[in-house]
Amino acid sequence: MKAFFDDRQRAHDPKMFMANGTRLPNPEQPARIEALRAGAEAAGCTFAAPTDHGPGPLAALHSPEYLVFLQTIHTRWSRIAGAADEVIPNIHPDRRTASYPRSAVGQAGFHQADTACPIAAGTWDAAYWSAQAALTAADVVLAGERAAYALCRPPGHHAFGDLAGGFCFLNNSAIAAEAMLRAGRRPAILDVDVHHGNGTQGIFYARADVLTVSIHADPARFYPFFWGHAEERGTGAGLGYNLNLALPRGTDDASYLEALDIALARIRAFGTDALVVALGLDAHEGDPFQGFRVTTPGFARIAGAIAGLGLPSVIVQEGGYLQPALGANLTSFLKGFGG
Repeated sequence: MKAFFDDRQRAHDPKMFMANGTRLPNPEQPARIEALRAGAEAAGCTFAAPTDHGPGPLAALHSPEYLVFLQTIHTRWSRIAGAADEVIPNIHPDRRTASYPRSAVGQAGFHQADTACPIAAGTWDAAYWSAQAALTAADVVLAGERAAYALCRPPGHHAFGDLAGGFCFLNNSAIAAEAMLRAGRRPAILDVDVHHGNGTQGIFYARADVLTVSIHADPARFYPFFWGHAEERGTGAGLGYNLNLALPRGTDDASYLEALDIALARIRAFGTDALVVALGLDAHEGDPFQGFRVTTPGFARIAGAIAGLGLPSVIVQEGGYLQPALGANLTSFLKGFGG
């Protein structure tokens, strides 16, 4: 299987985030790259650098206002006397229709959903090339490859059209799906991260041309809390084109595979002819977030079921954090997919 990664994706090196009111070391570390790359290579992947598609495919889903913010906010923030090295907001608007402030602090609050998406000097470059990796994987699948893997880091599925969150800045999976749509395909996004892909849902929620399906831990007591509930089915033209399968904490292989059957049936019913798999390995029993109890062999069974759709597929890396089995989990998934 062809795989794509650019060394500039290492430039994002967040030092902390806040959870439960406490400053903690940020788990979305560049060291994830080494474990994931080794895992992909063990599955037989060969890596190449992505092609630069320019900003157009990003602006197809992310507002130019937001893209300018991502490119400039760290420089502007650094001019504030006493500012920290990382952009982390301390205020958020009570509604998305609120006025747009000129202040760097105010814009940070407007464009960053939470305190888990700190922006530092290298964040924009890393996010940009992460998106280019997803686009290049889509290119080769559109050109006839059965599947391709994009080592997207930073991840993307919590990023909305104008809002970062949950370690994510540009929505790599959504960008890949949009590129496939514009190439004449009928894509679906299947998100198997333990956290709901709220940004992906938000981007396509009122649209009927891209199906979004997410299997994740019940957000009633798990991030992202406000999105990912079963009753969220889409709106307007998109009503019925979003499926959330929210599972109990501690879900194991067998229960996960039962939910996956439901997801795959919906993807078939959409008439999907191209698939984006938003691959989170944080459903593993050893992941620091402790949402599910999927085993390493379980990832192979999940991948095999998805591959059974027989669809050309772009596999986009989302979550999965540093722990001894991280690389092995990716190897298991890619081998199970038939990579």
